[in-house]
Amino acid sequence: MKRISCLLSLMLILTPAAHVFAAGQKTNHSDHVKKNVAKLGVGSKARATITLNNGTKVKGYVYSAGDQDFIIRDRKTDASTTIRYGDVRNVDDNRGHRNAWLAVIIVGIGAAVTLGAVYGAILRNER
Repeated sequence: MKRISCLLSLMLILTPAAHVFAAGQKTNHSDHVKKNVAKLGVGSKARATITLNNGTKVKGYVYSAGDQDFIIRDRKTDASTTIRYGDVRNVDDNRGHRNAWLAVIIVGIGAAVTLGAVYGAILRNER
């Protein structure tokens, strides 16, 4: 009982300190968007869908990225749009890897179910 009360007291003392430490660790949303755009890279392979704070979506590829903004170009019309990092709500990667991974996962699950059914049928026949 004494250990539990000491542990609870320690938690009550350290909780405000943890909040102060965590508050100092928060990053700006613009910095997060800048990291996501940098992760995409630059060029025709850096396809993305950018959702702006006003709800509009801009599709294309990242043509160039600077400190305050980046330029995205439409793949069909080649029209460029300059977007400030602060105006971005979400950066969605359109490189197609997501669909490929989903296909691999679904095929893997199907193969596992099939092998399990075959193995179960073999065990039943051996009894």
